[in-house]
This record gives sequence, C-alpha cells and structure tokens, in this order.
Amino acid sequence: MIICAGQSESFDFAQSVGIGLIDTAMTLTQLVIEKNPSFLLFVGTAGSYGHLRIFDIITTSRASNIELGFIDHLCYSPIDSFLETKTPHVSRGTNHPIVNSSNYITTDKDHSLKMLDLGIELENMEFYSVLSVAKKFNIPASGFFVITNFCDANAHNDFLLNHAHAKEIIAQHIEKNLKI
Repeated sequence: MIICAGQSESFDFAQSVGIGLIDTAMTLTQLVIEKNPSFLLFVGTAGSYGHLRIFDIITTSRASNIELGFIDHLCYSPIDSFLETKTPHVSRGTNHPIVNSSNYITTDKDHSLKMLDLGIELENMEFYSVLSVAKKFNIPASGFFVITNFCDANAHNDFLLNHAHAKEIIAQHIEKNLKI
C-alpha cells in the first residue's frame, strides 16, 4: 500500500493518512485493520538538516521522534525514540538515513547541526508514526522522500518554492519504478 500525508501532499496513486504524528497514527491504524496490507510505502517531502541537498531522493526504513527540547537537555522520554522496520526493499547503511518526525518544523540552523550530530539527516512530520504503526502490526515499511528545503530560517519559504517540483519527482519516480 502506498500512503502519503494528504492535503497539499496528495498523489493519485497513494492513500492519504493525515498530517503530523497523531492523524497519521490514527488513520493508518484504521487502514491497516481494514485493508491488511503486506507492505507500506510512505511517499513525501522532507527537510534536510544540512548534508542532503534540495531535490535529493532518499529511501529509508529508519525514523526518530526527537523534540528540540531533548537536544537542549530540557527533557527526556521513557519511550524508544528510534525505530527501524524490516523491509526487503531497502538496504541498511549510510544511504538510508534516519528521518526525524515531530509536529514542528525545525527553523534553527544550530538545532539542525545538533540533529546531524545524532546521526539524523532529515525531517518529515509523519514518518515516525508510519513506522510505529508498521511495527505494531509487523508490516514491512519504508519511506521515499524528496528534499524540499533545509531546516533553517528559510525552511517554510523554500518548502513553498520547491514543493510542486518535489511532488513531480515523487510521482515520476513511483510511476516509473512501480509501473502505476
């Protein structure tokens, strides 16, 4: 099953699951119960913490849920903040980075550099929820992302500027490689 966030990031070939961590978890859980998919592929855009470039294409099955307060040593969490799901379609290693998910977009360059220090390369608001649901139901899952912006003061403007082209790249790649 191919899934996406929805609203401005919708695709004809993908089922929308919602924006952010909560909507994604609730909607995807319902879809999994109803449709019993054998594999989940999340497609969407992401912001780079600095190493990845605009319009880079990333596939991964690794995610984290790290809030900026954690980086500043202002909080902790008793739950596991890193997930990796099994998938026969994505190899392991540096080519498949960790995607951080939060309901907030990082706009501070210093925090972006701290995320890189933790080994986290990019952010997408939904992916941690996707992998959480996949893990709960023992479903292989991965994500396919195109970078739209750097996580800095210009994040929102660059996202708006690059979003349409990033969506075209996603659609072309999925349609070509999955023969949709």
